[in-house]
Amino acid sequence: MNSSDPAPSPERPPQRLADIVGTVIALITLTLPFFVIAHYSSDSVEVLQQITYPLPNQRE
Repeated sequence: MNSSDPAPSPERPPQRLADIVGTVIALITLTLPFFVIAHYSSDSVEVLQQITYPLPNQRE
């Protein structure tokens, strides 16, 4: 039975690069919808005035 530990890998995985790429993807995912909505939304917004009807007077 071989009980020796496996030899350490000579190269480190690109952990730092993966963290940076993941952060960039997360920021794009969170901010891109706001920019797209702002770009495609209408510049002029019509304000609809609510129609009110007078209520009849109640007599006791």
